[in-house]
Amino acid sequence: MTSRKRLSPEESRSTALEAARALLIETGPQSVTLKAVAGRIGRTHANLLHHFGSASGLQKALAEHLARTVCETIIDAVHASRAGLGSAREVVDLAFDAFDREGAGALTSWMLLTGNEDALNPIISTIHELVDEIAPGEAQHDGDDMHVHKDTLSLVLLALGDALIGAALAKSLGLPRDTARDRAAANLEASMAAQYSS
Repeated sequence: MTSRKRLSPEESRSTALEAARALLIETGPQSVTLKAVAGRIGRTHANLLHHFGSASGLQKALAEHLARTVCETIIDAVHASRAGLGSAREVVDLAFDAFDREGAGALTSWMLLTGNEDALNPIISTIHELVDEIAPGEAQHDGDDMHVHKDTLSLVLLALGDALIGAALAKSLGLPRDTARDRAAANLEASMAAQYSS
């Protein structure tokens, strides 16, 4: 008989979120249940219920975990881009990968379909925090001067749409799979060039 390592509440929660993220990527958002996550990490359903309260609570925590992880990576890429060490395309690829390969697009659509829209709040608020960190003070301006806010809105919507129907739509239109990424990168480069020249 093997004994399980006793984890701190933070370790237990983090382990559960990583397992939930793996399930999301491997088999889709419908598989992110308390039972499935508990089975994957060798814990009980009651243990996860204690940490998250419900499947909806687990999904909301997963959305926040994904958003924080992705936004931290994007912040680093934006800073590198501004320092001349990275490119707009790298920022675009990170955003598109977050919604596609990392499962944020599938999770977003699942939350909307199941009526769990409040689970999207962590994603939205984390993106808002990201924009405030990248462009402090921009929110005090009017709509014409909110370049980073507009670029973020455009990039997130393109990345989400691409994750949901990009492959099928590009194929249907006879376009290369990365066309949406290419357009997003070109838009971001043009916007950044306009901001720096003014």
